[in-house]
Amino acid sequence: MILVSSCLAGVECRYNGTHKLVEKIQELVKQEKAMMVCPELLGGFSTPREPAEIVGGTGKDVLTGKARIFSKSGTDVTDLYLKGAYKTLELAKQLGATCVVLKEFSPSCGSQMIYDGSFLNQKESGEGVTAALLRREGYKVISENELDQLFSL
Repeated sequence: MILVSSCLAGVECRYNGTHKLVEKIQELVKQEKAMMVCPELLGGFSTPREPAEIVGGTGKDVLTGKARIFSKSGTDVTDLYLKGAYKTLELAKQLGATCVVLKEFSPSCGSQMIYDGSFLNQKESGEGVTAALLRREGYKVISENELDQLFSL
């Protein structure tokens, strides 16, 4: 079973109420080869919600308490992101997931790149908190830009 970000399967659950449909991922869900997950909704957020970025590091740093996640207005939303990450990990374990495909740039799901915490649309190398947790626990985590890896599994 493959775990995929819900927004990549066409669910309008991103912070601004949109999706980022990738038809190959949607097809895997329809074929019951993939299960959708939105760590942010699992953490307790609603849609739409204020954008948020990791400040002071990456998802790995959030897991160790060295960085925090703030909404654009300055509210610390770290605990909700951590809650969603751990619930996603529980789901991955329950499903016996072999791979996880997450939405790039998200403070939850970014697997290689995230926004830098300035809210100026600047990106930097790093991963979101859910991606970092899943990798730490031994899961293969890729972005929608790396689907060729998925189909070579």
